[in-house]
Amino acid sequence: MNNSIHEYYDHLAETYDENRFENSYGKYIDRQEKTFLNSFFRGKKYQKILDLGCGTGRLLEFATHGTDFSEKMLAIAAKKHPQKITAAGEISNIPFDTEFDCIFCFHVIMHQTKEETTKFLGECFQKLNNQGVLIFDFPTKARRKAISPQEDWHAGNSFTSQEVSALTASQWNLKNTTGVLLFPVHRLPKGLRKFFLLLDILLCRSFLKKWASYHIVVLEKK
Repeated sequence: MNNSIHEYYDHLAETYDENRFENSYGKYIDRQEKTFLNSFFRGKKYQKILDLGCGTGRLLEFATHGTDFSEKMLAIAAKKHPQKITAAGEISNIPFDTEFDCIFCFHVIMHQTKEETTKFLGECFQKLNNQGVLIFDFPTKARRKAISPQEDWHAGNSFTSQEVSALTASQWNLKNTTGVLLFPVHRLPKGLRKFFLLLDILLCRSFLKKWASYHIVVLEKK
């Protein structure tokens, strides 16, 4: 990862939670992702779970380990979750000498090229135990084509489901996909957004998930 990206996230660290996930839009996404993770992990007896790209630890409650390339963000995560095992690392260079039952990675692949995503998949394959599970999200091309993308949007990479299938077919079995953010919530009045949340979650599990802003994919090692 180049120095400018490191500096960008180090600079954001102190205000990241407040600016990204304390407003009504951020809370809307946060609730959807935590609803998914609560549902996925319910009843499972995983011993080692890695939050890859954990940032300031927003989702670290679901993991045993966390890593991020920004040491300033990781320091905040470690302070919020002192019982978790944390270390600085990259998505293509996971800093733990252990095998995980599950790795999840949210709001990271949107910043990666196809080549970087391929390296990420290979690294996760090596770090998961037999039949280990990888979960990650990615922006959907169907949604990007339906709206006018922001010119300065830093998360410029998106995929189709077919592209993700092609990248993963040789080493992974696709277990499930779920959508996130179907409604254009940023265009809704702030006071009304919470009333769309549960319907959004429900519809993102239906055939309408094709049009969601993001897809969460669940893969299992072959």
